[in-house]
Amino acid sequence: MLSRFTAALAAAALTCACTSALAQIKVGITLSMTGPAASLGIPEGKTVALFPRTIGGQKVDYIVLDDASDTVKAVENTRRLITEDKVDLVIGSSITPNSLAMIDVTSEARTPQIAVASSLRIVDPVDAKRRWVFKTPQNDAHMMTAMTQHMNDHGFKRVGIIGFADAYGQGVVDEFKKMADLRHVAVVGVEHYVRTDTSVTAQVIKIMAENPDAVLIAASGTPAVLPAFTLRERGFKGQIYFTDGVVNNDFLRVGGKTVEGAFLPAGPVVVAKDLPDSNPIKKVSLDFQRRYEQANGAGSMNAFAAHMWTAALMIERTIPVALKTGAKPGTEAFRSALRDALENIHDLVTPHGIMNTSPTDHMGFDQRARVMVEIKNGAFTLAK
Repeated sequence: MLSRFTAALAAAALTCACTSALAQIKVGITLSMTGPAASLGIPEGKTVALFPRTIGGQKVDYIVLDDASDTVKAVENTRRLITEDKVDLVIGSSITPNSLAMIDVTSEARTPQIAVASSLRIVDPVDAKRRWVFKTPQNDAHMMTAMTQHMNDHGFKRVGIIGFADAYGQGVVDEFKKMADLRHVAVVGVEHYVRTDTSVTAQVIKIMAENPDAVLIAASGTPAVLPAFTLRERGFKGQIYFTDGVVNNDFLRVGGKTVEGAFLPAGPVVVAKDLPDSNPIKKVSLDFQRRYEQANGAGSMNAFAAHMWTAALMIERTIPVALKTGAKPGTEAFRSALRDALENIHDLVTPHGIMNTSPTDHMGFDQRARVMVEIKNGAFTLAK
């Protein structure tokens, strides 16, 4: 689906945002606004309405497509944006499998890509293909460092994992195992399920048979509720952990009492009001929250919307740098200059952290980009 921007979000897809058919800079966006990852893609899509319409004195045209949480569709959208719309930059997709699949297309076309999915594999290693790819969410390693430290501090030594049977789930498992070894936390079992599955009873039975102190659910969005519900239904009394991929209101609504008391790592934007005033992330986070909730209602802002806003801050910082080279939008020279600028972002304060990219780091956050959070009284609160 493709249209010029109105501020409305249809149930099937976001109709596109733009300033003018004559806009000189084109940004193509593919997000998972329907399908299993819709609880990520919808707030990301709504955030596009807040993107700057003019950057560096040039109008910017945003062309938004829905990939329906489907890898094939994400690739199709990317090809369409590059070959038909002649975009200067691609943003997307919402989930790791889609973002990984898009890399071949964007790198072949020498078009910068900013993913809003989390897996380290999207940007690491920075090889000939990934030199064109950047991302806004924290790396799995950042989150797993915080999580395993929390487990160690609270005496959880035996951990089972139930996660998505895709690149996202495997990325979490891989990084968790690395950090768990350092924290002397034993992984006693790993089970997988598909995002669209309606039962994980067999997986839960296998994990519970290992008698874990805690279970990590390596999943994102509302499908992450299913293992938690099944664990509690089967009588599991241990601690449940989630990843930062569940930080939205739809997850809390679907999870209800089942997810109460769970812990997870998250970006500081999730608990911005609890940050000290001296933390520069607090001001930027609260400013974004105000903007987003003025447009979408009180309490509607979430981490995924903030990941998308980070992309807006990145292009607002880097497009003027690319323009100063004299390269014209719509040309390979401009796309290359924009790529170079994205690789040299310094001290950009975003709702999720302070970004410093480099030729070897296309995400750019440090450990200031995560906190541990507890689900308490139906809300995400700073863990103590």
